[in-house]
Amino acid sequence: MLAQGVITTPKVSYFALLILIGLTVFMTAYEAPGILRDWAISQNPVEPVNGDIRDGKCSTQRGFFTSCEAHLNYAYNGQTYDKSVEIMFVDIHAGDYDTNVVISRDHPELATLSLGLDMLWNRIITLAVFVALLGGAGIAMIFQILRGWRVRGQLQQAAQLEPVPVEITAVQRRGKQLTVVYADKIAAKKTGRSAQTRFEPGQEPLVVGEKDGKAVALAVWHGNTALPVLMDSQLQRIDMTAQERASILAPLTAELGSHPPELVVRGKKGPSILARLGRLVLVILLIIAGIFGYWIWYVTSAGSQFTSPGMDINNMMPTPLNRWGCDQLKKRFGDQRAPFGCTASDYTSWK
Repeated sequence: MLAQGVITTPKVSYFALLILIGLTVFMTAYEAPGILRDWAISQNPVEPVNGDIRDGKCSTQRGFFTSCEAHLNYAYNGQTYDKSVEIMFVDIHAGDYDTNVVISRDHPELATLSLGLDMLWNRIITLAVFVALLGGAGIAMIFQILRGWRVRGQLQQAAQLEPVPVEITAVQRRGKQLTVVYADKIAAKKTGRSAQTRFEPGQEPLVVGEKDGKAVALAVWHGNTALPVLMDSQLQRIDMTAQERASILAPLTAELGSHPPELVVRGKKGPSILARLGRLVLVILLIIAGIFGYWIWYVTSAGSQFTSPGMDINNMMPTPLNRWGCDQLKKRFGDQRAPFGCTASDYTSWK
């Protein structure tokens, strides 16, 4: 049998999990009501007479995360309304936004900015991406925590042990305590999974070699557990007699000699400056190609002239390309309001 507590879960994992859950809940609670409201308005929108926007402002963070807020005053069917609106979307834009008050004809108490409707799918996709990334990371972390708990429970039962080499990926010393992170990346049936363990004062991992500048240590699979258990240099983690330990360690000591490999974690040599520059240029070219391809799709095939960020990309295009793009959009949506980037001086008709 193996000693208990040899598989540990980093305390930072629990803290990070709480942050991920909190951010996911916050993003959903902050954005979902506004998106649902604007979706309802988009089903039957109307611009009220004498709609007034007060204290409206938009701010951009990180270059493309835009948030807008405003107070809306309007009258409809003889009743006056006063609403506050906040929206968030991803946009590459310079300058002010031109927008109007829009309400639901069926539910006039629902009001928003026309900008919010123009960016509705942008907002939906932005929220979905945030929730998917944050929620997915949270689910993955929960899975890792539960896997560690399950392995610790399985180690309480006797099972056959199978030796396996593992790669030491991180080492941290705090006083007399040694914490080691290792990964199953070397064995023939490698799983790629990582685990963390803490050694008692005076204990060290049983390092048996080195690969690609990183220490290789001995671990054991305990039955059908999902994670291997890292061994200490004196095999104190295995319940056996002193004679049994000596018989196992003797051939290892003879093979490693008087100077066994050190417990080190060396970083691999990084790519050259030219290689990094080449990768950067390739990434930039791919991004440019992706943006240009998206723009072509927007002006020739998009289901709405208000698809974002197609409007903004078209607006940033050189004058000849912008004119051509607006002409393509006008062929399909000429009987409707012009989108941003194709409007005339009245911000409504086609230029």
